[in-house]
Amino acid sequence: MRMPAPSLRNPGVLVSLMAAVLAFGIDRAQKGFHIAAECYAIGQAACVAVFSAYHPPGLIGWRGGEVVPVAPFFDYVLVWNTGISYGLFDGLPVWALGLVMLVAIVALSVWWWRSEGLLVRLGLALCIGGALSNALDRLLYGAVADFFHFYWQGWSFYIFNLADVAITLGVVLLFADLLLPRRKSAGKPT
Repeated sequence: MRMPAPSLRNPGVLVSLMAAVLAFGIDRAQKGFHIAAECYAIGQAACVAVFSAYHPPGLIGWRGGEVVPVAPFFDYVLVWNTGISYGLFDGLPVWALGLVMLVAIVALSVWWWRSEGLLVRLGLALCIGGALSNALDRLLYGAVADFFHFYWQGWSFYIFNLADVAITLGVVLLFADLLLPRRKSAGKPT
């Protein structure tokens, strides 16, 4: 049986599509502002090996290793993640990581297409938008650009980007939908 196409008249479809576009667009804009033009090398990792941990004079033209201390628990940095989450699969070639990400994005898109609930669609859309932006990083830079580093004394939280924030928020919405009590349909026996 063929699934009907989601309608743009459905507020859940429209809101979730806008969320995906925003998640993708805001992450791309932030990265486009900071990262040096010479780092765009279509999967070649031209800047990935450059790590010098210095305080940059400005916020544009970053290549990797820049550190701007913001608070005693937070630095704004540029670190290249050559793996997936938390550096997982770090040793895989870029094309293999791209394939893993493509499969994940297609699976999430099929789930979004078949879904009807607002929270599920919104959560999936945020995950898709963030995953697409991180996948584009792999294509453009050969690695994912991460910027936000939270830490406290000897403890360090992993470094992440706005796409990761969108993905995390999307997963939270999926869990919220799973945990929220379902309303009973009118006229159906319990």
